[in-house]
Amino acid sequence: MQKEMVTQYSQALNREMHVMIYGHDGVPFLCFPTQDSMCRNYEDFGMTDQLTDFIDGGRIQLFVVDTVDRESWSAKGSDPAWRAVTQEQYFHYIVDEAIPLITSRNPRTPAVTGFSLGANHAVITFLRRPELFRGVIALSGVYDTDYFFDGWMNPTLYESAPDRFLPGMRPDHPYIALYNERKMILCVGQGAWEEDGVRSLRYLESVFREKGIHAWCDYWGYDVNHDWPWWFRQMRYFLPKMIEE
Repeated sequence: MQKEMVTQYSQALNREMHVMIYGHDGVPFLCFPTQDSMCRNYEDFGMTDQLTDFIDGGRIQLFVVDTVDRESWSAKGSDPAWRAVTQEQYFHYIVDEAIPLITSRNPRTPAVTGFSLGANHAVITFLRRPELFRGVIALSGVYDTDYFFDGWMNPTLYESAPDRFLPGMRPDHPYIALYNERKMILCVGQGAWEEDGVRSLRYLESVFREKGIHAWCDYWGYDVNHDWPWWFRQMRYFLPKMIEE
């Protein structure tokens, strides 16, 4: 498997950030790690091995980014305004710096994906900038800002709160048409540690219906836990549906 680490100095975050690239061709995927993890997360937990046939066959190319979760979503007890600013800086790193890196390496329109908190990042990034992506695969996210910020909100955090900004989106907003031109796949199991994911996805699903957004919200069985073995199976199931023309 072709593999490369790229180090960038991020102007948005004022630090070095890293991207692991897996594969040589195919549909590019911006990949968010699980909570508090970095760019080797997919390799360390076996996702790249599970997708070897897709990667080596030139069907997909993965670009796995670092996170700053420990300073934003996970930093409970710290100043929430500072945490919200850090998340907004991270969002700008992704769209202004990481995405241009991806497009410089691969001219195809990328998809975005993530698992657990990575699914939150994937959904936030897709919903805020749908013109950049062909679609999103989000597995086992908790799309509920209150879950991470204990009910605190300000205008900065609102921008990264799909549970808040999506209900407030006007019916004729041009992004709704863009969403419906893309592929939106959000999946959660109903087993151990998935309770908050089920709750938050059912809420988002109700908002999608209200807004006329054609998202596929898929609920797997009561034996499907919040863990890598199930994400392996889900990715192999959903990937062909995302990359087919």
